[in-house]
Amino acid sequence: MAAVVATAVILGGATVLCAQQAPGPQAPPPGQPKGTETAPAPAPATQEKPGYAIAVETALVNFDVLVTDEDGRVLSGLKKENFRVLDNGRTQVITNFAPVEEPITIVMLLEYSGTAYDYFAYKAANWGSRFLEYLGPDDWVALVTYDMKPTIRVDFTKNKAEVQQALGSLSFPEFSESSMFDAIVDTANRVDRVRGKTSILLITTGIDTFSSNSLDDTYRRLKESDATVFCVAVAEREFMAAEMRGGMYQGANLTYLQAKNELDTFARLTGGNAWFPRFEGELPSIFRSVAGFLRNQYRLGFSPTNAARGGEYHKLKVEVIGPEGKSLRVTDAKGKKRKVIVYAREGYVMPRGAAEK
Repeated sequence: MAAVVATAVILGGATVLCAQQAPGPQAPPPGQPKGTETAPAPAPATQEKPGYAIAVETALVNFDVLVTDEDGRVLSGLKKENFRVLDNGRTQVITNFAPVEEPITIVMLLEYSGTAYDYFAYKAANWGSRFLEYLGPDDWVALVTYDMKPTIRVDFTKNKAEVQQALGSLSFPEFSESSMFDAIVDTANRVDRVRGKTSILLITTGIDTFSSNSLDDTYRRLKESDATVFCVAVAEREFMAAEMRGGMYQGANLTYLQAKNELDTFARLTGGNAWFPRFEGELPSIFRSVAGFLRNQYRLGFSPTNAARGGEYHKLKVEVIGPEGKSLRVTDAKGKKRKVIVYAREGYVMPRGAAEK
């Protein structure tokens, strides 16, 4: 049975929520890409923002950063002078800097297919239910499940009880297929139409069996999206148990290792994180980390000095430095030196229409 459960880890799908009407997450005007805005600064939120302008001197790139030590302790109280941003290897001037203080806006994207006799579907639903405990009263959450296709169960709401009820009322999965790539792409398309900082919590086996989008399509879409992706794998324990008993079918080991690598990449591209828990006792720490991650970020902005064409991907690197411009050094309570860890998206896509310099 363990072999059946572990090897049936297949599929992934996506769908996402509708843009929210006020109050709540709001969709930006058509043509205005998130994360990159034309300079000067946009009009106040009470006015309609202008559409994306083709005749523009440069673009303003905004992105969020979390800084911790190697033990996971958040480094607070940092200033603009503590950050160095490199765009395709060239140091940029940080023009915007502030702690992120807005409520969390997150989509729970759950694999809910008939894989392994529905075992992983129920496991994902249970884990999603537990994540709700770590959201505050002002946070927004939406629920999307996927098998052959994604289904919006609850659109963005502050009512966690509504989401809890939806999770508890899920019926038997209709299909055993799992379209994870399609689900991620569809979700990214939807949340990018929501105003403000958005994120996706993907609870999945990590296996795709039926998507029309390829893995490369998914990577490309996440590079363009402003959403941060967090991944929690539901099949680690079952896979390890089956592997130890020699019950994995030929090629299953490679398939699951590839799935883990894909989840790691989804998170890394967008500045998030991926977890592969073997025990349910790890979940409180993981879900606390997701919420803490989103509540302790800094928002940085700069106008790229690099000559570039619209649609070109730029690699970002963020360094945390001390007063002398060298890497910041931190110590723990015992005076032991600890390494600084920076979580930020790996790059961004230059908006089409930005003028070359």
